[in-house]
Amino acid sequence: NETVFINGDGETSRDFCYIENAVQANLLAACSTHPAAVNQVYNIAVGDRTTLNQVYAALRTELAQRFPHLEAAKPVYRDFRPGDVRHSQADIGKAVRLLGYAPQHRIDAGLKAAMDWYVAQSVNQSAVPESA
Repeated sequence: NETVFINGDGETSRDFCYIENAVQANLLAACSTHPAAVNQVYNIAVGDRTTLNQVYAALRTELAQRFPHLEAAKPVYRDFRPGDVRHSQADIGKAVRLLGYAPQHRIDAGLKAAMDWYVAQSVNQSAVPESA
């Protein structure tokens, strides 16, 4: 039941990447036979921006299914931090062209999987007796 703080107005956005997308890209790069694909640097992401408000809402919705009291939870907005980047979105075009990269996991599915794992870990941790 801790307060969630968001720096700025929550409309700051990022191109969040689920780990399985990064794994897919690494496998494609490692197995590529395309001569132009070898020894290249790639941006790996989804190619779409998601705001912090959207991330917060998705997390709250997912967690509220298990903990209904969280449905009414609201973040506390604070001032932007000096140097905060307002928006960031990766250009994944090179990975798409040379590797055939196509991100399969969007943020909502990734957050759901992460929350399922997190809740399972929390339940497992609470079931473990403390050592004397």
